[in-house]
Amino acid sequence: MTLRDYSPLLSDLHTAYRQYAPKSAASQAKAVQYLVDGGSHSMRLIEPFPPRIAQAKGATVTDEDGHTILDFWQGHYTNILGYNPPVVTDALAEIFADGFGLQTGFTDSLQIELAELLCQQTGAERVRFTTSGTLATMYAMLLARAYTGREMVMKVGGGWHGANLWGLKGVGHKDGFKKVDSVGIPEELSEDVIVTIYNDPQRLEDDFKINGSCLACFIVEPVIGAGGMLPASQEYLETARRLCDKYGVVLIFDEIISGFRYRAGDVGALFGVRPDLLTLGKVIGGGMPVAAVGGKAEIMELVGRREGNRVKFSGGTYSGHPASMLAAKTLVRYLIEHEEEVYPRLAALGRYTRQKVAAVFREAGVLARFTGGNEDILPNYSMNMLVFPYDEDSGPLTGPDQVLNPEVVDLTLGRVVLKLAMLLEDVHTIYGLGVLTTAHTEADIDRLCAAYQRSLARITHYL
Repeated sequence: MTLRDYSPLLSDLHTAYRQYAPKSAASQAKAVQYLVDGGSHSMRLIEPFPPRIAQAKGATVTDEDGHTILDFWQGHYTNILGYNPPVVTDALAEIFADGFGLQTGFTDSLQIELAELLCQQTGAERVRFTTSGTLATMYAMLLARAYTGREMVMKVGGGWHGANLWGLKGVGHKDGFKKVDSVGIPEELSEDVIVTIYNDPQRLEDDFKINGSCLACFIVEPVIGAGGMLPASQEYLETARRLCDKYGVVLIFDEIISGFRYRAGDVGALFGVRPDLLTLGKVIGGGMPVAAVGGKAEIMELVGRREGNRVKFSGGTYSGHPASMLAAKTLVRYLIEHEEEVYPRLAALGRYTRQKVAAVFREAGVLARFTGGNEDILPNYSMNMLVFPYDEDSGPLTGPDQVLNPEVVDLTLGRVVLKLAMLLEDVHTIYGLGVLTTAHTEADIDRLCAAYQRSLARITHYL
């Protein structure tokens, strides 16, 4: 099929944005002299340049040009209470004032207290900390390979498990998720990665039948993030658990995004399915760099002295960083104590958002759909990807094979064109919309809808 040509529209949007944010434009011109593309994370480096942020509080960020931007990115989906919530910043300010909080390289009680909370809330028997989701998923896969004595890893097409060597295959839709997504990865290592289909129990059965005896682990997001913000079906996760038990495969739930997003704990518990290993990150850090691997003691002990430190899970210099541990403990404890307030509020705001936004696009005559959001499958839904199918009869969007397929969905409209048009309205979206926090209000959603209306008025005559 012939894809829409947005070149003239994007040229106009780039010109308008340069005029609208001259200080951020000047910062970008300086940044590219020292930083590749002007920064250190590709998703942040939108074209022609990203807003350079000077302040962040609650539901908004303020850029160098003085624009107060309503944000639905929220630190890569991290800030469930919004930016810099006082419950966390006050605790950090107090320990810094007391002469504690920066790196020591020693252990302290904060790690114990946070690990105890995570074990209580997720059913993990042991936990070890690191600093990023990439490292957490890498260590989980190392543990599975060591525990089983096998080498092959299975993941789903469109699943993002960080930039570790086993995770960088089958992320992009090109060639049906069969390609390695980065050069520099040894070919023999990529051959150890089997890519299956999300939410397809029969395909999972078939892949296990062929590869089950060679698999070390199956790693899957119970709510897939970059692949569509879509929940797995009950049948899919139960099938995964049954097949992993049958073939002696370690089941890893990657809950870097979903952990503590839907309840004060892991989302696997809402499905009644317990993995062997679990990775957590983002929300649990309270805005600081914290990630964790938890799970069965017999697997986790492979990193310990009793097993000869067979898996080199050191976590990095900044693992267990005092300020990070305090922020995480404070945030996790807050979510536990306020669980009956936080998550129903997010659920109600999510329903309000989907209803109001859907009406805007319907009235504009633009075909748009939300992924996920089915509370019969998963309650308290506060993650929203807005996609633009070419065909009203494109069928249900149940996995990345539909959501990321450029022949099914207009990816450029949602991820490039609309994003830039919305920035001109002082609203920042990700994948069409993004995530909600307790700092967002219905008034913010009304502002979001007004921004969509103005953006659509700017771009619909190009469609």
